[in-house]
Formats: sequence, structure tokens, C-alpha cells
Amino acid sequence: MKTTKEALSTKEQLLQTATELMLAKGFTAVTVDEICEKTGVTKGGFFHYFESKEDLGKSALEYYWQSQTQMIKEMPFNAIKDPLKRLYGFLDFFMDRAKNPLVPKSCLIGNFSQELSATYPEIRSLCEKKFSMFANMLKQILDEAKQMYAPRSRLDTKSLAEHFIAIFQGALILSKAKQDTGVIEEGIRHFRQYVEALFKKGRKPAVK
Repeated sequence: MKTTKEALSTKEQLLQTATELMLAKGFTAVTVDEICEKTGVTKGGFFHYFESKEDLGKSALEYYWQSQTQMIKEMPFNAIKDPLKRLYGFLDFFMDRAKNPLVPKSCLIGNFSQELSATYPEIRSLCEKKFSMFANMLKQILDEAKQMYAPRSRLDTKSLAEHFIAIFQGALILSKAKQDTGVIEEGIRHFRQYVEALFKKGRKPAVK
């Protein structure tokens, strides 16, 4: 009989393998048999952890989200007190990942949104929630930057955060079509220039 630790380890292996395969090939193209073969788990063992492939998809989405957000939270830019510099650190983090050939130029949330939104409503809803959570993460930094550098501005920080998501996700798609990761870098660079213009780079913080 497996211990709890062993059971969790097996489930994590299945999730990691499923996530990697689905990032590369999509949800539909990846089979349960393929996941089981790569992890060395029987099909019966797979269904011990997941009721269905859709259940796996939802769990993989959560697994991916947790791993990505944890990585972001551990980045040094989070310790920067100046919110505008922290924002630029946030953008630099995505730029560095775009330049790194070892980082997959794919997003499970974006992929699932495109592929499954019309056929798996529960997965679509989860994707919407994750995008909303990501936007709120960025919005918090933007709110602080607005308060310090442009307190009288009518800037809609939520819309701006969602604009970054649209740019980044669109750039991922375009980079695949062009087979050119430079598209992602260029998209982030343009967004940064736009932000710099909005906050008028070099402007002194508002007196409190």
C-alpha cells in the first residue's frame, strides 16, 4: 500500500507530464495512454487520481498556475520599493523568459482558452478566473505606481493589466506562426514604452 507521500509524488508526476505534453501539443492531441506511458503509471493508477481527462485538464491548469505564480513571487523585483521600478522588473522578467531558449513559448491557460472554450465550459471558466487573477496581480503594482507617479490620472489600471495579457498571449500565438520568439520580446518592449509614456518617465513622485 502506498504512503501519502508516494501517492502525492505519483500525482505530481502525472500532472507535470500532462502539463508538459499539453503545452507542446494541446489538450486534444495528448492521450491518457501517452501520459501513463511517460510516467510509468498504469491506466488504472491514472484513474485513481483523476476521474477523467477533463478532470486531469482542470488539475493540470491549477498545477501550472501555482507553479507559474510561485515563480513570479520569488523573483527579486518583488522587493523593489518603488512601484514603477517594480513594474519594470515585472516586465523584464517576462522579457528574460522570452529570450531564454529553454523556456517554452507557450501558456497552458491561453492554449486551453483557445482550444477548449467552446467544448469544455468548466475549463473555460477556470481559464477566465486565472486570467483575472493574473490581471489583479499586475493591477496591484499599477495601482501603486499610479498613486505615486500619476495620482490625478484617470488611468484604468485593470484595463491596462488586461492589455498586457492580451499583448503577451497574442505575441505567443504570433511567435508560433512566425517561428520567431522576437515577436514576444517586441510586444513586451512596446508595452513598456507605452507604460513609460503613461507615467511620464522621470517625473517626480506626488507629494503626500
